[in-house]
Amino acid sequence: MIRINENYLKLKSSYLFSEISKRVTSYQQANPEAKVIRMGIGDVTQPLPSAIIEAFHKGVDEMANISTFKGYGPEQGYDFLREKVAEFDYRARGAKIDADEVFISDGAKCDTGNIQEIFATDVTIAIPDPVYPVYVDTNVMAGRTGDNVNGRYQKLVYMDCTADNGFVPEFPKEKVDLIYLCYPNNPTGATITKDQLKRWVDFARENKALILYDAAYEAFIRDSSLPRTIYEIDGAREVAIEFRSYSKTAGFTGTRCAFTVIPKECMGYDNAGNSHSLHAMWNRRHTTKFNGVSYPVQKATEAVYSPEGTKQVTAIVDGYLENAKIIREKMTSYGYSCTGGENSPYIWVNAKKNSWEFFDMLLNKCQVVTTPGEGFGKCGEGYIRISAFNSRENVINAMERIAKL
Repeated sequence: MIRINENYLKLKSSYLFSEISKRVTSYQQANPEAKVIRMGIGDVTQPLPSAIIEAFHKGVDEMANISTFKGYGPEQGYDFLREKVAEFDYRARGAKIDADEVFISDGAKCDTGNIQEIFATDVTIAIPDPVYPVYVDTNVMAGRTGDNVNGRYQKLVYMDCTADNGFVPEFPKEKVDLIYLCYPNNPTGATITKDQLKRWVDFARENKALILYDAAYEAFIRDSSLPRTIYEIDGAREVAIEFRSYSKTAGFTGTRCAFTVIPKECMGYDNAGNSHSLHAMWNRRHTTKFNGVSYPVQKATEAVYSPEGTKQVTAIVDGYLENAKIIREKMTSYGYSCTGGENSPYIWVNAKKNSWEFFDMLLNKCQVVTTPGEGFGKCGEGYIRISAFNSRENVINAMERIAKL
């Protein structure tokens, strides 16, 4: 008899975005003439910039020539891309990161889920609430939690993020080993200051804990006083792993490329208290379970760092930020309090009612799709997330529809 991993049975019945898709599909089937504007799931809408497409084509052409053909590449990523990441994303900003501390992958979602494999199954995990569901669900699958009771999993330590604390959590009162942080935050759009992040780094060092820092939206930061990477903070190399993605910045949601940074000073501990390199462990996992990102995709990604590529990507991000500004200003003028939309592509709106009720109202009366905050955790109840990843025309149209309510 083949037995199953019963931890999967602890998962909530429907993944958030699957439930959204089901409700939207049902509405469209009942109203085939309706023109729905999707402002829920954070998929980009602008095509890949021309500098990236040109590099992509060149990479593909190289695969058609015997003298430049590439077979299996290095699982950690080609040196030409790893070096660009280390130089432009870190050293240029005063953060000491070497190229061999960068691991190229096919998505930050994959990495944030897979990274938990290198940690003990009985570590205590601190999760912000509201939270990106992948952090929670992958640990449920691994057996680090109990059952879901009243919307929260036993054994997880939840850190409430509310308007009162600016959606930056306080330190957990319990002893924790693994801490998830994401800034600019998904879903709330909130940001964290250098002083606040320094306190978290110090907390992790004092408690021999590890921070998993999701910086997938750092390219949207326009306030120069805010940290673009956790490695701007002294001591972070000892206690932090950072995740980045090209999906929401350069439009790689359908192309797939991201990276994880693990400094060599970053350590984990065995039962006897002996330290072990997390860099070495992740490298071992990576080379065993991952075959690398394709050569043409990595050549396309390298173009992100070219002068023309940087200019084009920045223009796209600026366009999304302008959308976010419109959404934030309009929703505020309609009487809703909002977070995000300034250094983030997400606007977190206090709906003043049940999240799913507000979602259904906007879908049925305005044909606008948002994301119910309740799907991100108990502290998300009463909120919706609106995404700025759309055309300017659709954003304006959606705001006009909502205004009629």
